[in-house]
Amino acid sequence: MKLVSSFTHAVAAVKRKIKRMVRRAAARPPTRSPETILRAVEGPEFRQERSRRSYEALVEAATELFARGGYNAVGTPEIANRAGVSVGTFYRYFDDKHEVYLELMRRNLSTAYGKILERLTPALFVAKTRQQTIAETVRIFFDHVLEQPELTRSFMEMSLRFPDVAELRRAFDQLSVKRLGELVTAITPRSSVPDPEAFAYVLYGSATQCAYGLAVHLVPVSIDRERSQRALALFIERALFPSDV
Repeated sequence: MKLVSSFTHAVAAVKRKIKRMVRRAAARPPTRSPETILRAVEGPEFRQERSRRSYEALVEAATELFARGGYNAVGTPEIANRAGVSVGTFYRYFDDKHEVYLELMRRNLSTAYGKILERLTPALFVAKTRQQTIAETVRIFFDHVLEQPELTRSFMEMSLRFPDVAELRRAFDQLSVKRLGELVTAITPRSSVPDPEAFAYVLYGSATQCAYGLAVHLVPVSIDRERSQRALALFIERALFPSDV
């Protein structure tokens, strides 16, 4: 009976996956903007509050487990068990662990964009000194990347393995560079920064490499987080305002 039940669940999961793939393929335009990619996707319809709580518990459990052990070490039974639901409940909402991984990373990147980049406006540089503003922004960015270093490492690895994860990373990077470019255009004269868009790309690459390097232990042990943050903040300030430093 257990074998028959498992087979039935597997067949039902495959059917659901095919239906979802067809529905998403029909609804998804050939090319999507970065904003659309990071926007909340259409989730399941919850008829009961308990169902919504189960769904959110699965996402939270997956986030915790992937952050602790990486992608390959986690399976759907572990996610379901951690969430306090059955494996059958997991497959009611997700086709496999990859689908829940995509959802949690989309949320993670959307949160990062809201916490770090959306608040980067010219007004921010008026409320505080430039040095304070830059240092605080760098700190918040490092906090996000290094809060769950294993999740950061898995995201970097998965973006090289799977096109849909790479799409998420590319969307976040493109929006980040665009936001920084707009900020640089607003606060710096062209005599200091002739090409704000290209400058923003280099600036963003420097910041992410510093933070990601710490997350995956690619820097000398003598260069810790505090030293990296101070050096990066000073580098950004000198690059943006060379005549004032």
